[in-house]
Amino acid sequence: MRDTIRIYSWNVNGLRACAQKGFVDWLKKSRAFAVGLQETRAKVEQLTPELHKPGRWNANFSSAERLGYSGVAFYSRQKPDELRTDLGHKAIDAEGRFVLARFGRLWLISTYVPNGSGKHRDNSRVPFKLKFSRRLFRHLEDLKQAGERVLVMGDFNTAHQEIDLARPKQNADTSGFLPEERAEMSRWLKKGWVDTFRHFEPSGGHYTWWSQRFGVRAKNIGWRIDYVLASPGIMPFVRAARIHSKVQGSDHCPISVDLDRGVLI
Repeated sequence: MRDTIRIYSWNVNGLRACAQKGFVDWLKKSRAFAVGLQETRAKVEQLTPELHKPGRWNANFSSAERLGYSGVAFYSRQKPDELRTDLGHKAIDAEGRFVLARFGRLWLISTYVPNGSGKHRDNSRVPFKLKFSRRLFRHLEDLKQAGERVLVMGDFNTAHQEIDLARPKQNADTSGFLPEERAEMSRWLKKGWVDTFRHFEPSGGHYTWWSQRFGVRAKNIGWRIDYVLASPGIMPFVRAARIHSKVQGSDHCPISVDLDRGVLI
């Protein structure tokens, strides 16, 4: 028996579109315990059977009220002992950006933090983005304070430091690298959450999202905006954290953490 389990997170930029690019085959070969998805952009009734109920996987979705927008999900090898899909705020919950699943003593959260750009790329959604992040933080604070084993994974839509994007100077006024957005990420870390990838890898050049403009991904001109944040209570069980930049199918790539199997009990 393997002594570790792997947890993946992936912004698929439309689950149905990603499925046409090999998602189901990737899922079958992933050997994952659980996979958190973001930006599924589909209601359950719009999904094919292989996406709604893929083989031996359990599937749980939180979809946005607006069609073709946002949405998060979990695929897991076992049925969650507990499942939540709301943060108790009507406008936030309407966008389908949060799903929590508990497996024994392991708490997993898949989240899709809003982009701060408005319709005219005017950063008008930054206040809503920060409101969401702060509400999510408060929602999870009791679990963290209690020493629970928690992973918060997903697209945070923020590059925390200059090392986390290829062209920081050119993006100083762009949502995703604004001072207030970076400060919010810093607040999470100062309050005890651990950026698992940075815990193992201090160097630059590692990104999780690339513009779909031709040649950008090949040149690795990207941003690291997808994270797995760990509570202090789970860190003794974290064995590795990775970015799977070679996996295609979305403008984001999957990220993962390996956990000691004892985390469940």
